[in-house]
Amino acid sequence: MARHTDPNGSEYRTMVTEETLLELDRRLGSDRMEVDAPLAPLTTFRIGGPADRLFHARTPDDLANAILAARELGIPHFLLGMGANVLFGDRGFRGLVIRSEVGGIEFFDDDRVRAGAGVETHPDLIEATVSRGLGGLHHFVGIPSTVGGAMWQNLHFLSPAPERARTVFMDEVVECAEILSEEGERRTVDREYFSFGYDYSILHERNDVVLTVDFKLSPAPPEELRRVMKENLAWRKNRHPDLATLPSVGSIFQKIEGIGAGRLIDQCGLKGQTEGGAQIFSEHANIIVNRRNATASDVRALIDLAQKRVADELGYELVPEITFVGEF
Repeated sequence: MARHTDPNGSEYRTMVTEETLLELDRRLGSDRMEVDAPLAPLTTFRIGGPADRLFHARTPDDLANAILAARELGIPHFLLGMGANVLFGDRGFRGLVIRSEVGGIEFFDDDRVRAGAGVETHPDLIEATVSRGLGGLHHFVGIPSTVGGAMWQNLHFLSPAPERARTVFMDEVVECAEILSEEGERRTVDREYFSFGYDYSILHERNDVVLTVDFKLSPAPPEELRRVMKENLAWRKNRHPDLATLPSVGSIFQKIEGIGAGRLIDQCGLKGQTEGGAQIFSEHANIIVNRRNATASDVRALIDLAQKRVADELGYELVPEITFVGEF
C-alpha cells in the first residue's frame, strides 16, 4: 500500500500492482512508455524521484487515451507539462505520469490560433503569433509553461511596460478549448466554462483535461509587441533566478490580501536562509532555489520555516501555490 499526494495536497492510499502496470503498458504501447523514469529532469526545480511509468503523449488522442486507461485501471496518474509549478517527492510517484507533449499551432480567421496543450507558450507559441503581428500572448514571454499549464493556473504577468499598471491574464485571450471531461467525454467548451480567477481555473476542481486551446488575438505591429517582450524579459531577469544555474518553480506562496508573500518572508529575515541544497532566494524571498542537489525534503523544510515564522511574527498564513506530488 503506497501513500501519494494529489494535486490539491491531500493524501490518499492506493495499491499499484505490477499486473496493472503491465496492462497499462499493453494498452498504451511501449514506444513512448518509460519504466522507473526519473522525474527531476522534467521539472524546472530539477527535484524528484522516479515514476513507475512515464508516458509521452504527443497527440490529443494519445493524451485522452492515456487518461482514460489510467482511470479505467484505477492507476494513480498525474498530468505533467513543463513541470514549472511542481515539486515531486524524493521517493517519486507510484503510478503513471503523463507528459503532455501535444503539439500543433494552427492559424485561422486572421486573428485566431489553435495550439496543442503541450505547446510551450514561450518561446514557441509567442514567437509564432508575434511574427504574424498578433498580440495578446506576448505579455507572458519568459514564463515557462505549456498551453495546458497556462490554462490550469490562468497564467498572468504584470504588464505592459513601462507602467505595469495591471495584471494581464491568459483568460483574456482564450476563446474556447477542447477537453476530455471528468465524465470521459471529449467536447469543446467556451472560456466561461473555466471560471478563471487569480492562479485558478475550474481544472483545480474537476478532473477535466485540456487537449487544445483556441485563442483570439489582436493585430498589432510586431515591433511594438517585441518592445513589450524585451522590457518584460528585462524586468523578469532582475527579479527571477536563471533556471539554467538556479533551478526553481517561481513563486512558492500565494499573495495575501494584496500583500506579496516575499515581502512578509523578507520582514522575518529569511532571505538567503538555507536547508541542505535549497535556499530562499536572496533577491526574492518568495522563491526557493536549488543551489546544489537540493531534495524535496530540503524545500519542504524551508516552506515550513517560512510559514511558521510569518505566522508567529506577523500573523499571516502563507498558502503554497505550487503543487506537491508523490511520496515525500
